Amino acid sequence: MSFVTLEKVTKQYGPVRALDGVSLTIERGEWVSIMGPSGSGKTTLLNLLGGLDTPDEGRVVIDGHDLTQLSSAALTEFRREYIGLIFQQFHLIPYLTAVENVMLAQYYHSMIDEAEAIEALQRVGLGDRLDHLPSELSGGEQQRVCIARALINQPHLILADEPTGNLDAENERLVMDLFAQLHREGHTIVIVTHDVQIGRRADRQIQLEHGRIVGFALTPERVEETIDEMMEQLWVLKETDQLTLESFRRVCGRLGESYLSSGRLNRLVTLRDHHLVFTPEGEARARALIRRHRLAELLFSKTFSMPNHQAEAEACAFEHTLSPEATTRICTFLDHPRFCPHGKVIPPGPCCPPQEEALERATS
Repeated sequence: MSFVTLEKVTKQYGPVRALDGVSLTIERGEWVSIMGPSGSGKTTLLNLLGGLDTPDEGRVVIDGHDLTQLSSAALTEFRREYIGLIFQQFHLIPYLTAVENVMLAQYYHSMIDEAEAIEALQRVGLGDRLDHLPSELSGGEQQRVCIARALINQPHLILADEPTGNLDAENERLVMDLFAQLHREGHTIVIVTHDVQIGRRADRQIQLEHGRIVGFALTPERVEETIDEMMEQLWVLKETDQLTLESFRRVCGRLGESYLSSGRLNRLVTLRDHHLVFTPEGEARARALIRRHRLAELLFSKTFSMPNHQAEAEACAFEHTLSPEATTRICTFLDHPRFCPHGKVIPPGPCCPPQEEALERATS
C-alpha cells in the first residue's frame, strides 16, 4: 500500500471547484512537487494532505489512516503526530526567541526538551541564533527556524507551501539544500511551488490545472543527478579508504540504500564483504564527476575570487550543466590544476599532461 493515497478527491468553495476528482499516490520516502498556476488547487491539495481541511468527496489516506473518517479532535491529534508544516509566511511568535518558537511546537506535543530544540536549530545552521527574536533574523533564517519547528516532533510527512517564495537566491539555495538533506534521510516531502527550478529538485512533479491533475513527471534528469551525487560521495569515501556499506548508508541515507537495493546502482558498484567496489563503468563515471565538480569549484574560486564555501555552492549548481567538452576547456583554461580549493586531488583527464610534467609545471 502506498504511504499516501488520494481517491477521487473533490473540494468545492462556493461556486469554485478547487479540486475535481483528484487521485494520487505518494510512496514513503518520495519527494513530490505540486506545480501549477495560481488558482489551480495546489494549496487546497496540501491542506487536505495536512488535515487542515476535509474533502467534500473522496478519501485521503495516509499510512493507513483515512483522514475523512476522523473526528475533528482525532484529526488534530493525527496532524500533531504525523505532519510537519512549513509555510511561505513564517508564522513565528514575534516575542519568542528562535529556540522558544521551536519549543512551542514541543509544547503542543506535550513534551518540552530545550536541548532537543537547540539541536534542531543547530541542524539547520542556526546554532548561533538561538536567542534571537524573529525581527533579528533574516528571511532565510526565519524560514530555517520554521523548518526546525516542523521537524522537532519527527513527522512522517513534511508539507511545504511555497517555502522559498519570500527568499533571495542565496537563502533559497540554503533552504532547498535542507530539503535535499531531509530527502536523503528518507523523509516523505510534498512541496507546493510555482517555480520550475524548485519543482525539478523533487523526484516527481505533479501538474495541476483547474483542480485536476494534467500531468506527472518523474524526472529522469533528477534521478540521474541523484545517482551522480551518490557517485561523488562514494569517490570521496574511496579516497579516504572508507568505501564500506556502513559508510555509504551514513553518507547517502535511506535514499542511497533504496537505490542500492532497487538495482539502480548495479552497473556502477558491487557489494563484496560489506564493502562497495566500483565497476569499471562506475569508477569512470565517479572519476569524471568528481573531476568536473572540483574544476568548477576552482573556476569560481580562482577566476571569480569567491570564498571556498561559496565556490563549492556555485559548483554544485553549475556542474550539471557542464559537458565533457566544457570540462576540458575549463581544465585547459586553469592550466590543468592538480588540486581543488580544499586541497583535494582533481583527477587528471585526457587533456592533462603526464603526472611528472604536471608536477614540474606546478612547482616551477
